Amino acid sequence: MEKGFLDKVEDNAAVRVWSEKIQQEKGDSLAEGYESELWDFTRISVTQNDLRELREIWNSWNDEIKQLFYCNYGDLPCLLDITVDKYLFRALAQFWNPAYSCFTFGGVDLVPTVEEYMALLNCPSIQADRAYSRPKGDSKCIPWGNLRDLILVHPDLKKRFDVFALSVYGLVVFPKALGYVDEAVSDLFDRLDKGTTPVPAILAETFRSLNACRRAGEGRFIGCAQLLLVWFHSHFWKVEKVSYRVFSRDYSPLRELVATLRRDDISEEKWITILQNLQAENVEWRAPWFIPGEILYRCGNFDWVPLAGIWEAFGYTPLLVLRQYRSRQFIPATQGLAQCEFSYKDDGYKKKFVRYQMRGIKLEE
Repeated sequence: MEKGFLDKVEDNAAVRVWSEKIQQEKGDSLAEGYESELWDFTRISVTQNDLRELREIWNSWNDEIKQLFYCNYGDLPCLLDITVDKYLFRALAQFWNPAYSCFTFGGVDLVPTVEEYMALLNCPSIQADRAYSRPKGDSKCIPWGNLRDLILVHPDLKKRFDVFALSVYGLVVFPKALGYVDEAVSDLFDRLDKGTTPVPAILAETFRSLNACRRAGEGRFIGCAQLLLVWFHSHFWKVEKVSYRVFSRDYSPLRELVATLRRDDISEEKWITILQNLQAENVEWRAPWFIPGEILYRCGNFDWVPLAGIWEAFGYTPLLVLRQYRSRQFIPATQGLAQCEFSYKDDGYKKKFVRYQMRGIKLEE
C-alpha cells in the first residue's frame, strides 16, 4: 500500500456521480433474481478464552500506569470487561450476508466500518498511516502462560505493556487457538510501532470468520466478538441526545459503553424475532459517539475496499452503509468483490497484493 491511508478525499457529489456510473457499467456482484439464504440456521460457537488472569493483572496496576497504557495502546483493556452475550451473537450470525459482507435485517443493511472501529478502540497514535499488508503463512502458537510470566516479572515497564497488549490481541481480538497467541498476531503487533493500524485486519478476520461459519453452517467465531457486540448495541439502542463529552479529547466511547447496562436475559429465539422485524426507524444510524469526517470508500482500481487480515484477505463496500454516517444512501457496484477473498495459504497469494491508493469521501455535515 502507499504510505497515505487516505490519499485523496472527494466530495459527495463527485462520489455519487462516480458510483452511479460504475453501477451502470459493472453492476452488482450477484445474478439478477438472487435471494440471500439468510434463514439457513448456522450453529455458531462463541467460546472465549478465560480472561481472569489478564483482568487481574490489569486491575493490579495503578491509575498512572493504566493511563500510560491507554496512551500507547488505546482502549484495548476495555475489551476484557465486555461480556459476550452468546444468545445475541448466535442470533446476529443468522443475519450475516456473505454475498455483500454485511448484516441484512429485512431492508436494513448494517456493517462495522473502519472508521467506527477506529473510534471505538481510540488508538490515535496508530490510526493514520498504514494498513497491515505483509501477512505470513503457517505459524506457531505462543502459550498464554509464557506471556503471563513475562508480564509479571519483566523489569522493563514498556516491555510489560507490549506483552500485555499482545496478549489482548491474541486472546480477545484474534482468538484463533484457545489458551494461545498465534504467532501471526505478533507479526501484526510488531508493526504497530511503525504506525500500522490494526483495524482493517480486525474487520477482515471478523468478516472472514462470519463467512466461514455461514457457509459451513457451523463453526467457532474467531474474530473479536466483544467489539462486534458493542458496535451492534451502538446502532440498536436509541439515545435521547449526544453527550458533549464526545467532543472531548479524553472521551472514550468504549469505556462508556462498557459501563452501560444491557439486558442479558433475552433468549436466542427472541433475538431472532426482534432482528427479523427490525425496521429502519428502529436503528440509530449514526452511532452517537461517532463524529462525522472522512471515510474510506474505494481503493485505487478497486470499486470497494480490500482488507488484509491476519490469515486471509477480504473486501467490503462502505458505500453500502452510508446511512450509518447520516449521508445519502445509494447502491454501490460490487462486481469482483468475491475475488478479494483469499487465503494466504493459496499458491501465488502475494501476487494478489497490489499497491493502491485509499480514496475517501468527505461526509456531509
